Formats: sequence, structure tokens, C-alpha cells
Amino acid sequence: MSLQAASPLLVLASASSARKAVLASAGLCFEAVAAHIDEGEIKRGAQAEGLPASETALILAELKAARIARTRPGQLVIGCDQLLVCNGTWFDKPSDPAEAANHLRALRGHTHVLETAVVCHLDGAVIWHHIARPRLSMRPFSDAFLAGYLAAEADTLTASVGAYRLEALGIQLFERIEGEQSAILGLPLLPLLGFLRQHGALLG
Repeated sequence: MSLQAASPLLVLASASSARKAVLASAGLCFEAVAAHIDEGEIKRGAQAEGLPASETALILAELKAARIARTRPGQLVIGCDQLLVCNGTWFDKPSDPAEAANHLRALRGHTHVLETAVVCHLDGAVIWHHIARPRLSMRPFSDAFLAGYLAAEADTLTASVGAYRLEALGIQLFERIEGEQSAILGLPLLPLLGFLRQHGALLG
């Protein structure tokens, strides 16, 4: 027996394997479609206007959902975005292992926040949104540990904004983590499931 209603159909406006895994693990049936927007330009504009990172993440999530929703009337499109902020600095995904190493050195010994936004878009309008703010504190690891970590995770360092995978060796970088695991992975699942039940997309 399915716990999901026959309609509306769900669409995830993302190609992120982590976000797809979060939804799939909850038993949701959905289509995943990459939403192509110029994130760099939008972030630069937001910073120039003095917008907070949380609002910027929400804007990006809305734009991604709207881009996909244009061609999917009647379908509920889920858009997500996440910004890493540490000591007032916004971090982007590292472009190469050297930049990933620089990110980790900057984050080492500090607490950073993952401003994580999710929106639901239906027939031209945002009908729900939520922002989660997981806080992660990196321990003051040694240079020797960092070198070993970079070598072990070389193939995945550029896949996430923080250059870590909590479900793998990245967990060893931290001394304290506050927040829902799914939100750290880029999609606050419990609030989303609550909305989907309220909306009738899931059984209550």
C-alpha cells in the first residue's frame, strides 16, 4: 500500500544525488529534473544588496522550482538551495581539490551554518516554504589529518559546498552537529513531509 496520494505528482527541481536519496528513503515517488539558473550571478547580486544568506537561499530555491514548474502544470515542484556561512563569509562549492583544502582550513575550529531553503511550487505560485539552519562545529584537526582526509576523499571533495560527506569520512571533521540530518544534506525532510500531508499529497 502506498502512503502517497495519486496526485499531485511530485517533481524535485534538482539533480543532487543526496537530495534524491533523502526523498527516496522516505518512500516518495517523484521525478528529478535539474533546474539551470545562474546561481553565481544571483548570489553576487544578493550580497551587493545586503540580503541575508537565508533569504538568498530561499530566492534560489524559488527560482529553481519556478523554472521547472513552467512546463509541469498541476504538478507540485520542490525547489531547494543551501548556502554555507562561516564568520560572515559565504562559501561556494570548491572548484578543485586545492580550493576544497582552503575551505576546510577556513572552517577548521569554527562553527558554520547551512542556510537551507525548500519551497513547493504549484501552478505559478509558491504555496509553502521553509528555512532550516543546521549548525556544524569543526574540530581543530591537524594538518596531518587534513592531508589524509583530502587524499581519501579526493573524488568527492567538489561535490558539496563544505567539501565533506557526513555519511562518510567527513563525519570525522566535526565535534558537534546541531540540526536534522536531511537538512544538512540539503533538504529539510520533516517539515516537507508535514506540508505534503497537510496538502493531501501524503496520507495523514
